[in-house]
Amino acid sequence: MRRQVVWGCSFLPSLQVGFTLIELMVVMALGIVLMSLTVPAMTGMLNTQRVTSLGSAFLASLNLARNEAIKRNARAVVCKSADGASCAASGGWEQGWIVFHDINNNAALDINEPMIEQQGAAAPGLSMTGKAPVANYVSYTASGSAKLIDGRFQSGTFTLCLDPVSSPDVRQIVLPKTGRARITKGTASDCV
Repeated sequence: MRRQVVWGCSFLPSLQVGFTLIELMVVMALGIVLMSLTVPAMTGMLNTQRVTSLGSAFLASLNLARNEAIKRNARAVVCKSADGASCAASGGWEQGWIVFHDINNNAALDINEPMIEQQGAAAPGLSMTGKAPVANYVSYTASGSAKLIDGRFQSGTFTLCLDPVSSPDVRQIVLPKTGRARITKGTASDCV
């Protein structure tokens, strides 16, 4: 069969290709439904990542302080710090912390003591608290063990929580008297 072409036009009917308005509306509705299902899952994943990231950063600082104490054959301290220049006696660990070489064994950063690391405040909505022996500082001796400045063994648990609290997003950093800290999963009841 042969087509006749006059001035570049075909005499055969042309086919129109495209989508109708109804088809486009159906596709958009499906997209909205899929987005509404994935956004909560992504939010939960991001929250878990924020808690895990803070826990890993703090664990790295504890390990750094322990290694520095062993390397320098002298005490190294991790203490919470709001300004990055001195140890804080109030507030939680989420305000930030510093690691320093504690020459005079008083668990406070003095003028002649070198700072090893400084960590800024955590993202809003995160909290990190330490139980009584580790509420304000962790002090490592030259042997790598954690000890209070009065010489007693120092051990305790740090709890990392999100606000509002959700069980899968709770982490705990456990510091045994040997000084080798580890991260474990916690429960919502730990965030009291």
